[in-house]
Amino acid sequence: MFTGIVEAVGTLSAITPKGEDVTVTVQVGSLDMSDVKLGDSIATNGVCLTVIDFDSQSYQADLSLETLNKTGFAQYQAGDEVNLEKAMLPTTRFGGHIVSGHVDGVGKIIERNSVGRAIEFWVEMPAELSKYVAEKGSITVDGISLTVNALRKNAFKLTIVPHTSSETTIDDFQVGRLVNLEVDVLARYMEQLLRGQQAEPESRITMEFLQQNGFA
Repeated sequence: MFTGIVEAVGTLSAITPKGEDVTVTVQVGSLDMSDVKLGDSIATNGVCLTVIDFDSQSYQADLSLETLNKTGFAQYQAGDEVNLEKAMLPTTRFGGHIVSGHVDGVGKIIERNSVGRAIEFWVEMPAELSKYVAEKGSITVDGISLTVNALRKNAFKLTIVPHTSSETTIDDFQVGRLVNLEVDVLARYMEQLLRGQQAEPESRITMEFLQQNGFA
């Protein structure tokens, strides 16, 4: 589990095909690797990847065909920068929101505008995700926990402050870029809860039935 607060910006130094899968090598930049172990998870542009090899400056992870099909990794090339976050600890300050690292869909930057010192983006999202996205709610974009500031049909607006621009890859986002999206997991749980309530059959036990059978 992650918080969406990016710890460092890394670089994809190698993407090695392995049949239908690939192995990626990520140079971690300023990310502290001293407490990383084999099998640990590192969110890489919002995708939860399992470390299969590492040293103080890099790690490797395998990407399945499923991951390639469901995320922006199919478009990535060696040299691309990526947002990095290690899995949270029980003592971690919860600065963002609950992020699982399981990408729900791929969005596209459709507008970029400067507003004072901030940057505003409009991001197009798959239609099936729009019901999970709420104004002033949280969404993860390439691993960054962000607030939705406005909505229109199948798109949402982000307002990016200078600190976020300087500490993540978002300053490089241009119109047409594909981005990994993860909706707030609480919205999905709420949907499942409501779905379960709707599916419950109507009870046939009535007061009349109880009276007729000597229970009331």
